[in-house]
Amino acid sequence: QVQLVESGGGLVQAGGSLRLSCAASGRILRNYVMGWFRQAPGKEREFVALVNWSYGGTSYADSVKGRFTISRDMPKNMVYLQMNSLKPEDTAVYYCAADPYSGRYYYGAHEYDYWGQGTQVTVSS
Repeated sequence: QVQLVESGGGLVQAGGSLRLSCAASGRILRNYVMGWFRQAPGKEREFVALVNWSYGGTSYADSVKGRFTISRDMPKNMVYLQMNSLKPEDTAVYYCAADPYSGRYYYGAHEYDYWGQGTQVTVSS
């Protein structure tokens, strides 16, 4: 079992920045993929970014490329999402997720086994 706890959400003006944190505990994360997803009201949960825990490889949704950066701190078992140049359309509940790495990356929320409780990000115009 993997337990995930997000923090760092809040209210920010358009153009501002936030850093989300995800604390992971439980099962060792070696050979896991850590992802960030988001869900706006009335919309499906969508992929934002992922990082391969062991190798550090990353992938981003086109909508956040160049603005968001995902990283991990292995000794601390933490995953971060640095969000810059925020836009009102980035407003959503952001979730941290984990899934065992099987040789390829998956971008659908249904593929991930473990989830945090979510943290709200609101970007005002």
